[in-house]
Amino acid sequence: MARLGIAAIALFVLTSGAMANDITPAVRSELAPTGTLRVGLNHGNFLLVTSGSSAADPRGVAPDLAREVARRLGVPIEFSKFETAGALGDAVRTGAWDVAFLGAEPQRATEIAFTAAYLEIPATYLVPAGSPIRAIADVDREGVRIAVAEKSAYELWLSRNIKHARLVLTKGIDGSYDAFVKDKLEVLSGLRPRLLTDVQKLPGARILDGQFTAVQQAIGTPKARAAGAAFLRTFVEAAKASGFVGEAISRNGSQGVSVAPPAP
Repeated sequence: MARLGIAAIALFVLTSGAMANDITPAVRSELAPTGTLRVGLNHGNFLLVTSGSSAADPRGVAPDLAREVARRLGVPIEFSKFETAGALGDAVRTGAWDVAFLGAEPQRATEIAFTAAYLEIPATYLVPAGSPIRAIADVDREGVRIAVAEKSAYELWLSRNIKHARLVLTKGIDGSYDAFVKDKLEVLSGLRPRLLTDVQKLPGARILDGQFTAVQQAIGTPKARAAGAAFLRTFVEAAKASGFVGEAISRNGSQGVSVAPPAP
Protein backbone atom coordinates (compact mmCIF):
# COMPACT_ATOMS: atom_id res chain seq x y z
CA MET A 1 0.00 0.00 0.00
CA ALA A 2 1.32 3.45 -0.83
CA ARG A 3 2.69 5.55 2.04
CA LEU A 4 0.32 7.69 4.07
CA GLY A 5 1.27 11.24 5.01
CA ILE A 6 3.24 11.65 8.25
CA ALA A 7 0.31 13.17 10.13
CA ALA A 8 -2.02 10.44 8.89
CA ILE A 9 0.43 7.75 9.98
CA ALA A 10 0.70 9.21 13.47
CA LEU A 11 -3.06 9.46 13.90
CA PHE A 12 -3.65 6.04 12.41
CA VAL A 13 -1.14 4.38 14.75
CA LEU A 14 -2.87 6.00 17.71
CA THR A 15 -6.34 4.96 16.57
CA SER A 16 -5.14 1.45 15.73
CA GLY A 17 -3.90 1.04 19.26
CA ALA A 18 -7.11 2.37 20.74
CA MET A 19 -9.24 0.15 18.53
CA ALA A 20 -7.26 -2.97 19.45
CA ASN A 21 -9.17 -2.98 22.73
CA ASP A 22 -12.44 -3.08 20.76
CA ILE A 23 -11.60 -6.34 18.98
CA THR A 24 -13.41 -8.76 21.25
CA PRO A 25 -14.03 -12.41 20.41
CA ALA A 26 -17.59 -11.41 19.46
CA VAL A 27 -16.32 -8.80 16.98
CA ARG A 28 -13.95 -11.23 15.31
CA SER A 29 -16.48 -14.07 15.19
CA GLU A 30 -19.19 -11.80 13.72
CA LEU A 31 -17.03 -10.15 11.07
CA ALA A 32 -14.99 -13.23 10.19
CA PRO A 33 -17.09 -16.26 11.24
CA THR A 34 -15.15 -18.53 8.86
CA GLY A 35 -11.79 -17.19 10.05
CA THR A 36 -11.51 -15.04 6.89
CA LEU A 37 -12.97 -11.58 6.32
CA ARG A 38 -15.21 -12.04 3.25
CA VAL A 39 -15.67 -8.68 1.55
CA GLY A 40 -18.22 -7.82 -1.14
CA LEU A 41 -17.31 -5.07 -3.63
CA ASN A 42 -19.22 -3.37 -6.43
CA HIS A 43 -16.81 -3.41 -9.37
CA GLY A 44 -19.33 -1.35 -11.33
CA ASN A 45 -18.39 1.74 -9.28
CA PHE A 46 -14.98 2.82 -10.59
CA LEU A 47 -14.74 5.46 -7.85
CA LEU A 48 -14.54 2.73 -5.22
CA VAL A 49 -12.89 -0.11 -7.17
CA THR A 50 -10.37 0.77 -9.86
CA SER A 51 -11.59 -0.18 -13.33
CA GLY A 52 -10.00 -3.39 -14.57
CA SER A 53 -9.20 -4.63 -11.07
CA SER A 54 -9.01 -8.37 -10.63
CA ALA A 55 -11.70 -10.04 -8.56
CA ALA A 56 -9.16 -11.64 -6.24
CA ASP A 57 -6.82 -8.66 -5.78
CA PRO A 58 -8.82 -5.48 -6.43
CA ARG A 59 -7.50 -1.94 -6.16
CA GLY A 60 -9.25 1.22 -5.07
CA VAL A 61 -10.50 3.12 -2.04
CA ALA A 62 -12.86 0.37 -0.87
CA PRO A 63 -10.27 -2.46 -1.16
CA ASP A 64 -7.75 -0.32 0.75
CA LEU A 65 -10.21 0.16 3.60
CA ALA A 66 -11.18 -3.52 3.53
CA ARG A 67 -7.57 -4.63 3.85
CA GLU A 68 -7.12 -2.33 6.82
CA VAL A 69 -10.17 -3.83 8.54
CA ALA A 70 -8.72 -7.32 8.00
CA ARG A 71 -5.32 -6.19 9.28
CA ARG A 72 -6.83 -4.83 12.47
CA LEU A 73 -8.85 -7.99 12.99
CA GLY A 74 -5.76 -10.10 12.36
CA VAL A 75 -7.46 -12.31 9.77
CA PRO A 76 -6.94 -13.03 6.04
CA ILE A 77 -9.21 -11.39 3.48
CA GLU A 78 -11.22 -12.75 0.56
CA PHE A 79 -12.99 -10.54 -1.98
CA SER A 80 -16.20 -11.24 -3.88
CA LYS A 81 -16.91 -9.35 -7.11
CA PHE A 82 -20.35 -7.90 -7.92
CA GLU A 83 -21.19 -5.94 -11.04
CA THR A 84 -23.85 -3.69 -9.51
CA ALA A 85 -24.72 -2.20 -6.14
CA GLY A 86 -28.10 -3.91 -6.31
CA ALA A 87 -26.58 -7.37 -6.69
CA LEU A 88 -24.15 -6.63 -3.86
CA GLY A 89 -26.92 -5.48 -1.54
CA ASP A 90 -29.19 -8.40 -2.39
CA ALA A 91 -26.39 -10.88 -1.64
CA VAL A 92 -26.74 -10.18 2.10
CA ARG A 93 -29.66 -12.63 1.98
CA THR A 94 -27.44 -15.48 0.83
CA GLY A 95 -24.60 -14.84 3.29
CA ALA A 96 -22.17 -14.22 0.43
CA TRP A 97 -20.19 -11.61 2.37
CA ASP A 98 -19.44 -10.53 5.92
CA VAL A 99 -18.67 -6.91 5.07
CA ALA A 100 -19.73 -4.90 2.02
CA PHE A 101 -18.91 -1.46 0.67
CA LEU A 102 -22.01 0.24 -0.75
CA GLY A 103 -24.30 3.23 -0.44
CA ALA A 104 -26.26 3.46 2.81
CA GLU A 105 -29.95 3.76 1.91
CA PRO A 106 -33.07 3.18 4.05
CA GLN A 107 -34.27 0.35 1.80
CA ARG A 108 -31.04 -1.55 2.44
CA ALA A 109 -30.86 -0.72 6.15
CA THR A 110 -33.66 -3.17 6.90
CA GLU A 111 -31.17 -5.99 6.30
CA ILE A 112 -27.76 -4.33 6.61
CA ALA A 113 -26.22 -2.47 9.55
CA PHE A 114 -24.33 0.50 8.10
CA THR A 115 -21.57 2.71 9.38
CA ALA A 116 -21.69 6.43 8.82
CA ALA A 117 -20.41 7.38 5.35
CA TYR A 118 -16.67 7.31 4.75
CA LEU A 119 -16.99 9.25 1.49
CA GLU A 120 -19.66 11.08 -0.47
CA ILE A 121 -20.33 11.11 -4.21
CA PRO A 122 -22.57 13.83 -5.68
CA ALA A 123 -25.39 12.64 -7.94
CA THR A 124 -26.96 14.89 -10.57
CA TYR A 125 -28.50 14.94 -14.05
CA LEU A 126 -27.34 15.17 -17.65
CA VAL A 127 -29.66 16.54 -20.35
CA PRO A 128 -29.28 16.36 -24.15
CA ALA A 129 -28.49 19.19 -26.52
CA GLY A 130 -31.39 21.64 -26.84
CA SER A 131 -33.11 20.51 -23.65
CA PRO A 132 -35.39 23.12 -22.04
CA ILE A 133 -34.45 21.73 -18.62
CA ARG A 134 -32.10 24.24 -17.02
CA ALA A 135 -32.04 23.26 -13.33
CA ILE A 136 -32.49 20.25 -11.07
CA ALA A 137 -35.83 21.67 -9.88
CA ASP A 138 -37.13 21.43 -13.47
CA VAL A 139 -36.65 17.66 -13.74
CA ASP A 140 -39.52 16.30 -11.65
CA ARG A 141 -42.33 17.14 -14.08
CA GLU A 142 -44.90 15.23 -16.11
CA GLY A 143 -43.53 13.97 -19.42
CA VAL A 144 -39.93 13.79 -18.22
CA ARG A 145 -38.27 10.36 -18.38
CA ILE A 146 -35.18 9.76 -16.26
CA ALA A 147 -32.74 6.97 -17.10
CA VAL A 148 -31.35 5.40 -13.93
CA ALA A 149 -29.40 2.29 -12.98
CA GLU A 150 -31.73 -0.02 -11.09
CA LYS A 151 -30.97 -0.47 -7.36
CA SER A 152 -28.13 2.04 -7.40
CA ALA A 153 -28.07 4.21 -4.27
CA TYR A 154 -29.26 7.23 -6.23
CA GLU A 155 -32.07 5.20 -7.85
CA LEU A 156 -33.30 4.32 -4.36
CA TRP A 157 -33.26 8.05 -3.52
CA LEU A 158 -35.09 8.96 -6.74
CA SER A 159 -37.70 6.25 -6.14
CA ARG A 160 -38.49 7.83 -2.78
CA ASN A 161 -38.51 11.43 -3.96
CA ILE A 162 -39.56 11.75 -7.62
CA LYS A 163 -43.31 12.46 -7.79
CA HIS A 164 -44.12 13.43 -11.40
CA ALA A 165 -41.34 12.36 -13.77
CA ARG A 166 -41.02 8.69 -14.77
CA LEU A 167 -38.00 6.58 -13.88
CA VAL A 168 -36.71 4.28 -16.62
CA LEU A 169 -34.86 1.52 -14.78
CA THR A 170 -31.93 -0.22 -16.44
CA LYS A 171 -29.38 -2.88 -15.59
CA GLY A 172 -26.22 -1.08 -14.56
CA ILE A 173 -24.75 2.35 -15.23
CA ASP A 174 -23.82 1.58 -18.83
CA GLY A 175 -27.40 0.45 -19.38
CA SER A 176 -28.78 3.79 -18.21
CA TYR A 177 -26.52 5.66 -20.63
CA ASP A 178 -27.49 3.36 -23.51
CA ALA A 179 -31.23 3.77 -22.79
CA PHE A 180 -30.86 7.56 -22.54
CA VAL A 181 -29.23 7.71 -25.98
CA LYS A 182 -31.22 4.99 -27.76
CA ASP A 183 -34.67 6.01 -26.52
CA LYS A 184 -33.96 9.76 -26.59
CA LEU A 185 -34.91 10.20 -22.95
CA GLU A 186 -35.11 13.65 -21.41
CA VAL A 187 -32.70 13.06 -18.50
CA LEU A 188 -29.83 10.78 -17.52
CA SER A 189 -29.21 10.49 -13.78
CA GLY A 190 -25.87 9.44 -12.36
CA LEU A 191 -22.85 10.12 -10.22
CA ARG A 192 -21.24 13.39 -11.28
CA PRO A 193 -17.78 11.83 -11.92
CA ARG A 194 -19.32 9.34 -14.38
CA LEU A 195 -21.48 12.00 -16.05
CA LEU A 196 -18.37 14.10 -16.65
CA THR A 197 -17.21 11.25 -18.90
CA ASP A 198 -20.61 10.72 -20.55
CA VAL A 199 -21.10 14.39 -21.46
CA GLN A 200 -17.93 14.34 -23.55
CA LYS A 201 -19.52 11.75 -25.85
CA LEU A 202 -22.70 13.76 -26.44
CA PRO A 203 -22.23 17.02 -28.36
CA GLY A 204 -24.27 19.82 -26.82
CA ALA A 205 -25.29 17.83 -23.73
CA ARG A 206 -25.13 19.55 -20.36
CA ILE A 207 -24.68 18.48 -16.74
CA LEU A 208 -27.00 20.41 -14.46
CA ASP A 209 -25.47 22.47 -11.69
CA GLY A 210 -25.70 21.19 -8.13
CA GLN A 211 -26.81 17.76 -7.00
CA PHE A 212 -30.07 16.04 -6.15
CA THR A 213 -28.35 13.94 -3.50
CA ALA A 214 -24.92 12.84 -2.35
CA VAL A 215 -24.51 9.08 -2.20
CA GLN A 216 -23.25 8.10 1.24
CA GLN A 217 -20.74 5.34 0.67
CA ALA A 218 -20.51 3.25 3.82
CA ILE A 219 -19.48 -0.15 5.15
CA GLY A 220 -22.20 -2.64 5.98
CA THR A 221 -22.51 -5.98 7.72
CA PRO A 222 -25.56 -8.22 8.14
CA LYS A 223 -28.08 -6.65 10.51
CA ALA A 224 -27.81 -9.14 13.38
CA ARG A 225 -24.07 -8.61 13.88
CA ALA A 226 -24.28 -5.85 16.49
CA ALA A 227 -20.74 -6.14 17.87
CA GLY A 228 -19.23 -6.22 14.41
CA ALA A 229 -21.30 -3.23 13.30
CA ALA A 230 -20.17 -1.20 16.32
CA PHE A 231 -16.53 -1.97 15.53
CA LEU A 232 -16.96 -0.91 11.89
CA ARG A 233 -18.60 2.36 12.92
CA THR A 234 -15.62 3.18 15.14
CA PHE A 235 -13.20 2.13 12.40
CA VAL A 236 -14.78 4.45 9.82
CA GLU A 237 -14.62 7.49 12.11
CA ALA A 238 -10.97 6.75 12.89
CA ALA A 239 -10.14 6.26 9.20
CA LYS A 240 -11.69 9.63 8.33
CA ALA A 241 -10.10 11.51 11.22
CA SER A 242 -6.63 10.05 10.67
CA GLY A 243 -6.53 11.03 7.00
CA PHE A 244 -6.54 7.43 5.79
CA VAL A 245 -9.67 7.88 3.66
CA GLY A 246 -8.39 11.12 2.14
CA GLU A 247 -5.05 9.50 1.32
CA ALA A 248 -6.82 6.53 -0.27
CA ILE A 249 -8.94 8.84 -2.43
CA SER A 250 -5.85 10.71 -3.61
CA ARG A 251 -3.73 7.60 -4.11
CA ASN A 252 -6.38 5.92 -6.26
CA GLY A 253 -7.24 9.01 -8.30
CA SER A 254 -10.92 8.96 -7.32
CA GLN A 255 -11.78 12.43 -8.58
CA GLY A 256 -15.10 14.03 -7.74
CA VAL A 257 -15.57 12.38 -4.34
CA SER A 258 -14.91 13.80 -0.89
CA VAL A 259 -14.27 12.49 2.60
CA ALA A 260 -17.57 12.39 4.48
CA PRO A 261 -17.90 14.61 7.55
CA PRO A 262 -17.64 13.07 11.03
CA ALA A 263 -20.73 11.28 12.27
CA PRO A 264 -22.89 13.47 14.54
